[in-house]
Amino acid sequence: MNRTATTEPAPAPAPGAEQYLALDFADSVIALPGGRFLDLLGTPEAAARWLTERDLAPVDTELRETCAIRMRSLREQVRALFTSRIDGRPAPSAALAAVNEALTRVPTAAPLHWDPVRGPYRTAPHPTDQTVDHALGVLAADAADLLTGPDAARLTACGSTPCNRYLLRSGRRHWCSVRCGDRARAARAYARRTAG
Repeated sequence: MNRTATTEPAPAPAPGAEQYLALDFADSVIALPGGRFLDLLGTPEAAARWLTERDLAPVDTELRETCAIRMRSLREQVRALFTSRIDGRPAPSAALAAVNEALTRVPTAAPLHWDPVRGPYRTAPHPTDQTVDHALGVLAADAADLLTGPDAARLTACGSTPCNRYLLRSGRRHWCSVRCGDRARAARAYARRTAG
């Protein structure tokens, strides 16, 4: 994927993103015309900003690339689950495993370790790891809630090329934004003109 650092602003959240943070998470990579992508998690700074803007991390959170990679990886697995649900196909086992790992990774207590010299001891995970684990757990739980809840049947992909975002369908609307709806209508009008 050609990630770009463009000055183009991200479009408004797709319908349903205000209800399901996982939908907003899945849509954090945005296909742009010309085969380019705007990745809102493309750098550690961007990923930290995305988390803090959604109250999933403290404002002063600093992430390393490994944390941003973990976020992007879970995002792709959530996208795979959404696509399989929309297409009526079985869920990919790797995507299920990734979401389940995120759901169970959030520790409730510091684990117990053994050292031959010191004996038993407990250590808490690094604070950044705890923050990212918590955020990924919340996002995975939200994705599971969406996929298993009453809104699952409304989950759809934007019907405008090249858009790759997901939304909750409302009535006949199949686009994530006015921009995508206009682009789809213009493409249909152009196809009618050139076919005639």
